[in-house]
Amino acid sequence: MGHPDCSHCQAANRSLGCLWCADGQPACRYGPLCPPGAVELLCPAPSIDAVEPLTGPPEGGLALTILGSNLGRAFADVQYAVSVASRPCSPEPSLYRTSARIVCVTSPAPNGTTGPVQVAIKSQPPGISSQHFTYQDPVLLSLSPHWGPQAGGTQLTIRGQHLQTGGNTSAFVGGQPCPILEPVCPEAIVCRTRPQAVPGEAAVLVVFGHAQRTLLTSPFRYTANPRLVAAEPSASFRGGGRLIRVRGTGLDVVQRPLLSVWLEADTEAQASRAQPRDPEPRRSCGAPAADPQACIQLGGGLLQCSTVCSVNSSSLLLCWSPAVPDRARLQRVFFTLDNVQVDFASASGGQGFLYQPNPRLAPLSHEGPSRPYRLKPGHILDVEGEGLNLGISKEEVRVHIGRSECLVKTLTRTHLYCEPPAHAPQPADGSGLPQFVVQMGNVRLALGPVQYEAEPPLSAFPMEAQAGLGMGAAVLIAAVLLLTLMYRHKSKQALRDYQKVLLQLESLETGVGDQCRKEFTDLMTEMTDLSSDLEASGIPFLDYRTYAERAFFPGHGGCPLQPKPEGPGEDGRCTTVHQGLTQLSNLLNSKLFLLTLIHTLEEQPSFSQRDRCHVASLLSLALHGKLEYLTDIMRTLLGDLAAHYVHRNPKLMLRRTETMVEKLLTNWLSICLYAFLREVAGEPLYMLFRAIQYQVDKGPVDAVTGKAKRTLNDSRLLREDVEFQPLTLMVLVGPGAGGAACSSEVQRVPARVLDTDTITQVKEKVLDQVYKGTPFSQRPSVHALDLEWRSGLAGHLTLSDEDLTSVTQNHWKRLNTLQHYKVPDGATVGLVPQLHSGSSISQSLAQRCPLGENIPTLEDGEEGGVCLWHLVKATEEPEGAKVRCGSLREREPARAKAIPEIYLTRLLSMKGTLQKFVDDTFQAILSVNRPIPIAVKYLFDLLDELAEKHGIEDPGTLHIWKTNSLLLRFWVNALKNPQLIFDVRVSDNVDAILAVIAQTFIDSCTTSEHKVGRDSPVNKLLYAREIPRYKQMVERYYADIRQSSPASYQEMNSALAELSGSYTSAPHCLEALQELYNHIHRYYDQIISALEEDPVGQKLQLACRLQQVAALVENKVTDL
Repeated sequence: MGHPDCSHCQAANRSLGCLWCADGQPACRYGPLCPPGAVELLCPAPSIDAVEPLTGPPEGGLALTILGSNLGRAFADVQYAVSVASRPCSPEPSLYRTSARIVCVTSPAPNGTTGPVQVAIKSQPPGISSQHFTYQDPVLLSLSPHWGPQAGGTQLTIRGQHLQTGGNTSAFVGGQPCPILEPVCPEAIVCRTRPQAVPGEAAVLVVFGHAQRTLLTSPFRYTANPRLVAAEPSASFRGGGRLIRVRGTGLDVVQRPLLSVWLEADTEAQASRAQPRDPEPRRSCGAPAADPQACIQLGGGLLQCSTVCSVNSSSLLLCWSPAVPDRARLQRVFFTLDNVQVDFASASGGQGFLYQPNPRLAPLSHEGPSRPYRLKPGHILDVEGEGLNLGISKEEVRVHIGRSECLVKTLTRTHLYCEPPAHAPQPADGSGLPQFVVQMGNVRLALGPVQYEAEPPLSAFPMEAQAGLGMGAAVLIAAVLLLTLMYRHKSKQALRDYQKVLLQLESLETGVGDQCRKEFTDLMTEMTDLSSDLEASGIPFLDYRTYAERAFFPGHGGCPLQPKPEGPGEDGRCTTVHQGLTQLSNLLNSKLFLLTLIHTLEEQPSFSQRDRCHVASLLSLALHGKLEYLTDIMRTLLGDLAAHYVHRNPKLMLRRTETMVEKLLTNWLSICLYAFLREVAGEPLYMLFRAIQYQVDKGPVDAVTGKAKRTLNDSRLLREDVEFQPLTLMVLVGPGAGGAACSSEVQRVPARVLDTDTITQVKEKVLDQVYKGTPFSQRPSVHALDLEWRSGLAGHLTLSDEDLTSVTQNHWKRLNTLQHYKVPDGATVGLVPQLHSGSSISQSLAQRCPLGENIPTLEDGEEGGVCLWHLVKATEEPEGAKVRCGSLREREPARAKAIPEIYLTRLLSMKGTLQKFVDDTFQAILSVNRPIPIAVKYLFDLLDELAEKHGIEDPGTLHIWKTNSLLLRFWVNALKNPQLIFDVRVSDNVDAILAVIAQTFIDSCTTSEHKVGRDSPVNKLLYAREIPRYKQMVERYYADIRQSSPASYQEMNSALAELSGSYTSAPHCLEALQELYNHIHRYYDQIISALEEDPVGQKLQLACRLQQVAALVENKVTDL
């Protein structure tokens, strides 16, 4: 009731009794309320308020919307009543709204036809719009750009005339919709392309209602997607603005490349830096596209900061690092190439992008930033600060004094040195003193004004003083000439001595050059042969049982727990003991008992560190089938350990293996990472070991001193130029190798040796090459075989390190070599079972002294003793002097003075040869390209949780915890001791080289700056340049693990259950329980007391259960 629209009133249901009443203000009223004479049976003429759109194509077919009042009571009233520019317009029944809206479809008309919209309802005057509708022909003229990537995302601009025709405009490129970016302008339509299946040309089509227009003159061309192959540098200050050079292919097809950063920002940073707006700001006709906002708010609490890159060429983009808030945590850095997104790490070959804290520079003047710094002419400016070179290089820094530049000469972490202009420059603002300004990307630091000090003017010099000075100078010159003539005779001798020194230096330089060229030639030759030789054999992994024994009980050569044979009549006793140990195993499943046991044992003063490690390994064996439970115990103990160290020095936690939980952690990692070793890290570790062994064997090794020509360890370097020749021996292998050489089943296998090798060294090399595909434990022992040189059918000569032909001179006996026996290249040899002992000196050497410590001596009648030597004598004493075979270390300083240091180039040659294998090993350990072992993620999450729980905010402390728990605890041990993983023999020289590589790995894990100088050890200088790169790998490894998805407790338990099922054959479980009980027996009373004092332990009767175990196992009988 009261509705002001007559048609709407009359169209209402008759039962409502609505009438159009003209009494007073016309309105729709209830019938009895309207006077009889005021009822209007006919409605007023239609009224048109708005028409949309006002243009359409000549083909017609455009849906036109007419809004107004009194537009009919039913659709039948308007079905034939609408015309547009004098052309009929067909209303749509489904879109008609009584009296208020008509939607009709226009008819065709000539281009340019225009006129009002008319609605003529029968018996009423027609309603005519004040707006005119125009038929106009839209024309497509051109597009820009003409190409874009196949992935889409190109912002395509279609230019033409009358492009606002109609209200329903859509665009298509190659049959794919091209969503239009509002608004549609009269002369331009902007849309964003969609991905295309294949590259190629695609027609551009625009639809105006039912009319279509195709741009035939210039189709759009889809090109192959751009590819990024390099991006550098990979670090920037948080202030941004550092130039990033991005190289790739097809980059010129990208219309608007962006470098974007996703960050997880705190509330303060979000409020100050971000605007929660659409990353695509709305366009306006005629205005250029706006640059993206510096930082915008995304969903999920993320912040996106972006900068627009410039396309330099098809292969080069120039990007500037975006500025990011100080407290925001980096989540992702990526390039947006239209619809192609590429992570920075993918573009840079795995190098992630890092944001460093903004640099801090101290004011030039110590009196404050407002006080001028007095600069003396010719002086270099030294500016102190912190973190100056973390996110920029020297060439990128710009320093200005006023309007002139101060040339940067050196940039370190804490100092910036620049050369100021020779004369005082003009101030940048035209007044006052010039300001000293440092620009590092977007970071601009004003450090105060600079005041040039003028050079003191020369004072006027009287003429009399000038004359006196000239005469004094003449007398002085004459005196100097006289003294020169007098001294000339004496200087001739000095000149002759100087010439001799020059000749010696030239000779030394020639020798150094020859030596370097020789070493370089060796290096190139070795690198050519190395890779193919290493891949000839497989990887001899230890089975899990042996691996676990060596990991749990290092230094024992295996597991010290071996079952003892049962004596006669002990069957009943053993059954009782077994029952007691089974009850002990069940008792260990009580978490309260196990924790009480561990804490009580560690509190005992006589319970040594060795005992703690031993008991931890026994528990690891006993609970091997219940790794979930063992992990829970370790987690609890680690929490207790953190609570203990947080009140002392948190950085010392996990530094050593002093507690049982630290040894439990070592064993736990060994169990959890066994699969990772076999599948990922084992191959590069073994390749590194084989490469080292191959290199050491290619050069002479002194069998007495242990010194080698090819090594990385300075203390193991053979600092003598020993002449040697490589030989290839034909080794008889097969069932008939020990008999006649003509046996048909005998094979000849070539083996590479050196003519300077001792016989034992030859046997070791022959065994390595003949049995290179066989694990070391399955090979025959070198001490059980003799080496026979065979010539012809009957010529057999057994070779040995010592025999009657050994050369002895002045108390020095030289070990026999192939050179001593004059064995030629290509000689035939055989390995036969040894019929007698004593032919090899190697066993006696191993028993009497370690290599490199003391010189072996042999008793020799009345003469008091004979010293053995191989390549070089361990001392250089005059002949005839009494031989004293003392410690080599005591004589080393005297020898070192006579040894040329040019042989240190051998260390560099060895390093260059092994560099690829060292890099591959470190990359396998520190890479997250493959799935991270869930145990590592779980452990690091636990350490993060402990740090947060105890309020430890120092990132250095958390870095040390993670390093101590994983890298130094597990991986350094794996690097230094490959025999823990593989069935191989590790010689002393290989062990010394692995020690250098392991120390390099340790140095790479520290957070302190790696400083080296002239007095640094040679072993540290070798990898001084690589260690900063390795440090970045470690930091990136930790950061990537932290950013990966968390490892839930359920996922970890599932993985541990799978491990328990895979390695069910836990070694010596029953023996471990017996040995564990022996430790319990030592402190039985203390453990019982601790259990009885605990209220929960009393309820569970833990002390009683332990007493039952003791009753079954005791009686001083522990043999199973």
